[in-house]
Amino acid sequence: MKDTQFGPKGWTPEQLGSLAGKTFVITGANAGAGFEASRILLSKGAKVVMLNRNADKSTVAIATLKEEFGSDADVTFVRMDLAVLDSVREAAAEVMEQVPQIDALICNAAIAQVPTRKLTQDGFESQLGTNHYGHFVLCGMLFDRIEASQGRIVVVASLGYKMGLRTIQFDDMNWDKNYSANPAYSQSKLAQMMFAYELQDRIRAEHKTVEVYVCHPGSSATSLIKTSGGLTTRIMFKLMSLSPMVQSAEKGAYPEVMCATQGGLEQRALYGPTGRMEWVGPVGKGTLESFAYEKSVMEKLWKRSEQETGFSWTA
Repeated sequence: MKDTQFGPKGWTPEQLGSLAGKTFVITGANAGAGFEASRILLSKGAKVVMLNRNADKSTVAIATLKEEFGSDADVTFVRMDLAVLDSVREAAAEVMEQVPQIDALICNAAIAQVPTRKLTQDGFESQLGTNHYGHFVLCGMLFDRIEASQGRIVVVASLGYKMGLRTIQFDDMNWDKNYSANPAYSQSKLAQMMFAYELQDRIRAEHKTVEVYVCHPGSSATSLIKTSGGLTTRIMFKLMSLSPMVQSAEKGAYPEVMCATQGGLEQRALYGPTGRMEWVGPVGKGTLESFAYEKSVMEKLWKRSEQETGFSWTA
C-alpha cells in the first residue's frame, strides 16, 4: 500500500526547516547520492563532514559546494577507506577528536556488482567487507558521540537485498565457491539491513537514545555501478538510465536526508521511492520483507561481525 504520510508528492527537501547547528557525517559523499545529500543539508545551514576514500575528488567536491553555497559553507572531509578496517578506525578516531556533535551518521558509501571475486586487505569478500564490516566498525566507534547528541544512524540499503539468497551464507561468507556479483552484493546489503535492525533491538534493550533508520535510493543515476560494476552491468545500467525507470542522483538522496532529519518515522521499516516497483516515485515508507529482520540470523550475523572485525559493541 502506497505511503501517504507526506502527501501525494512524498517527502521532499521542501519540508525541511533550518538545520543550523546540526552536524551530519556522511560516508561516500564526494559523488552521487552522498554528494547530493550534502548539498541539501548544506542548503539548510547544516555542517557536513564527508568520509571519503579519494582525497582529490573530495577536494573538488568541497570546492564545488563552496562555490554554490559560499566560502563559509561548513563542509570538510576525513579520508577513510571502508574496505580497510585500520583506515576506518583511524578516520573514526579523527572524527571523535574533531567533531563534537553528530546529529546523524549516514552510511551511504558502497560498492556494487563487483564482476570478479576480490578480497579486502583484511581478507573479506570486497562487497561484504566494504558495505557491511566497514560501516559496522564505524558506527560502533562513533556510537557514543551520536548518543550524546541524541542523534541517528541511517543505513542506506538497496532493493538488491531481495535478489540473492535472502539470508546470510554463514558457511561461505567470502564466496570461496560459486562467486557471483549479484548474490554477493545482495548479501552485503542484507547484512547492512540486519545490522541496523539488530542495533535497534540492542538500543531498545539498553534504553539508549539513538534512532536507527534504513532506506534505499531506488534506481538512481549515481556513479555506483560505474565505479565498481563490470562492463556488461555498466552498459545495461547506461541504457536503463535513459528510461523513466531511473531517477536523478538528487532524488536518490531524498530518502537518506529524510531519515537523517524527519520526525515521526518508524524504525522497523524501509524508506525509499514508492512508485513503480519502488524504483522511482514519491519518497515514503516502502515494502520490507520479513527475512530482513529474522532474529536468529541477525544475532548470528552480529556475533560473526564482531569476531571478524575484532570490534565489540557496547550497545
